[in-house]
Amino acid sequence: MTGANSFTVSGYGPERPAWTRLFARDSIIRRLDWPILLAALALSCIGSLLVYSATRNRTEINQGDPHYFLVRHLMNLGIGFVLMIGTVWLGHRALRNAVPILYGISVLGVLLVLTPLGATINGNRNWIVLGGGFSLQPSEFVKVTIILGMALLLAARVDAGDRKYPDGRTVIQALGLAAVPIMVVMMMPDLGSTMVMTVTILGVLLASGASNRWVFGLLGIGVLGAVAVWQLHLLDQYQINRFAAFADPSLDPSGVGYNTNQARIAIGSGGLTGQGLFHGAQTSGQFVPEQQTDFVFTVAGEELGFVGGILIISLIGVILWRACRIARETTELYGTIIAAGIVAWFSFQSFENIGMSLGIMPVAGIPLPFVSYGGSSMFAVWVAVGLLQSIRVQQTRP
Repeated sequence: MTGANSFTVSGYGPERPAWTRLFARDSIIRRLDWPILLAALALSCIGSLLVYSATRNRTEINQGDPHYFLVRHLMNLGIGFVLMIGTVWLGHRALRNAVPILYGISVLGVLLVLTPLGATINGNRNWIVLGGGFSLQPSEFVKVTIILGMALLLAARVDAGDRKYPDGRTVIQALGLAAVPIMVVMMMPDLGSTMVMTVTILGVLLASGASNRWVFGLLGIGVLGAVAVWQLHLLDQYQINRFAAFADPSLDPSGVGYNTNQARIAIGSGGLTGQGLFHGAQTSGQFVPEQQTDFVFTVAGEELGFVGGILIISLIGVILWRACRIARETTELYGTIIAAGIVAWFSFQSFENIGMSLGIMPVAGIPLPFVSYGGSSMFAVWVAVGLLQSIRVQQTRP
């Protein structure tokens, strides 16, 4: 006979308490990829400390409340975590039917940025201000829908058993699907997001098994397009200045080169173990602009030192390693492409963000996944984690 506080669950044996189902061998909790989940949570928690350190004394932006950005960062994390749970609950296979709708909504979002609803922040017109101190960056969600949309097209006939690899017509359709939002993002202009999306597309094509000529062709088109953009003077002046400062760090150290110079000073001053959390001289002195978003890694470098920087890079590495494993082990091309696209997205965006803080990459204005302040970015990366978890859970279904 069962106790007063327990009851039986059908299919799990007689007199088995219901709560044990959560930890049964076939439960979703047991089948989750816990290294990815714990690494993402650790990065987000470290990010909350770095964001707080970077903004607690910035009275011109925190509205006089030192906890203003910390509270919102934690709210964004909470919402992102709920989105991750919802994504796992729905499942990447069930979302397959909703991909056209999600794609249409994301394209509509970036188009709205070009209307009077859009707002320009730091030279980029890629925001929609919602009011109450909140804003939305639709280009972050486009990264997710490009991966889902291309995976849907490239894997459809392969998973159905009609073909072994995507044919040329399917690849063209997938590239056309990705080209539409990218062209809109370029019109904003948002060069950083465009770079991330381009690398993501390359990762998707490589994972799909498409002929290498498509990959090399896309690379060639990218090079020719970059040359054309430069020669036709399609870049805004502030973007040209960023590339100039990257090519020559000593160029105008109090102007276009100021951000990168101050970033390297902050990281270099941290040494091995850092100056101590909340004790960074560059951070407290507010010498590094946009330190809670684009240059959040400089807070880690200065206050946590080389050890803190390596910790962040290692946690990102754990996520990428486990995501690669998920992509390799899944038996459906649709899941493989999604996981590989997320790997390409996370790896390049992390490399670009950390690289521009170190001065080895041009300043592109993109956040460090899970760490930087920003609701749209946080929501998008946690949805991506949900997709990885869904692939893992459904692949290991008993």
